[in-house]
Amino acid sequence: MAGKTLTRMDLTEAVFREVGLSRNESASLVASVLDHVSDALVEGEQVKISSFGTFSTRDKSARVGRNPKTGEEAPIPPRRVLTFRPSHLMKDRVAAGNAEDKSQA
Repeated sequence: MAGKTLTRMDLTEAVFREVGLSRNESASLVASVLDHVSDALVEGEQVKISSFGTFSTRDKSARVGRNPKTGEEAPIPPRRVLTFRPSHLMKDRVAAGNAEDKSQA
C-alpha cells in the first residue's frame, strides 16, 4: 500500500500539461484555487466539488479525555475540525481501484 503523495507541485505540473498555461501561471492557478477553498472553510462554508466530495468544518465540544499511558484524565478544549465526505462516484472509483490492486497481486 506504499504510494506516492500528490503534492501541490504535481497539481501545478498537471495543469501545465493539460491546460497549456505556463508553469508560473499554473502554479498561480493552483494556489488561487487552494486559497479559495481554504478561505471558504475558515469562514465556515461547505466546499462541494462535483464528483469528488464535500469539505466542511465541524465544531467539537469540550470533553474529558484520558492519557492512554498513565490513565490520567485531561480536559480536551473545544475545537473546530475539518471533515471530508467523498461523493458516491469517488467512493466507487476508489473501490474499483482497490479491486484492481488486489487482482494484480
